[in-house]
Amino acid sequence: MELKELECTIEGILFAAGDPVPVERMAATLEQDVETVDSVCRKLADEYRYQRRGICLVRTEHSWQMCTAPEYADPVRKTLEHRKPPKLSQTALEVLAIVAYFQPVTRAYIEQIRGVDSSYTVGILLERKLIEEAGRLAVPGRPMQFRTTHHFLRTFGLTSLDELPELPSASQEGTQLTLDLESAIAKMQEDEGEEPSGEA
Repeated sequence: MELKELECTIEGILFAAGDPVPVERMAATLEQDVETVDSVCRKLADEYRYQRRGICLVRTEHSWQMCTAPEYADPVRKTLEHRKPPKLSQTALEVLAIVAYFQPVTRAYIEQIRGVDSSYTVGILLERKLIEEAGRLAVPGRPMQFRTTHHFLRTFGLTSLDELPELPSASQEGTQLTLDLESAIAKMQEDEGEEPSGEA
């Protein structure tokens, strides 16, 4: 397959998918090596950015997704009559931060750190697709574990979890750890809700 044909094929796949598509999956389908497919995606992303196109390619961990360029998200949202989701509450941000930094975690672990029941907030984050179930812990009762999603990375403008702000201290517990988590996600709180739209 020639380079131009490969570019067009990948572009079509990402446009049709809407959701993040793993590089390995595209490579297997197109009978190309992962490095080649990833390189083509980076080239397309650079071209869109250089040409100031209305769409962009976003990389989240080992996947690529076609999205509306951030600077055009507002008119797209208004045109399609999609209301901007409400910002996360401080409580939701605390729970989300605990999941992000210590994943996979159980609800009991979250509640141990926060000191209050967090089942409702976990449900909200699941509904917003910011966290997802990550299997059950191999202990009596087999409690469900949770981890962050690709949508979490997109929402906060992260390529991977390695870009999370560093915690002041990972050894603290209880109220002080909660305060540290709040501090670490201050920048994330400012950006929350300003993710690029998924519409192409």
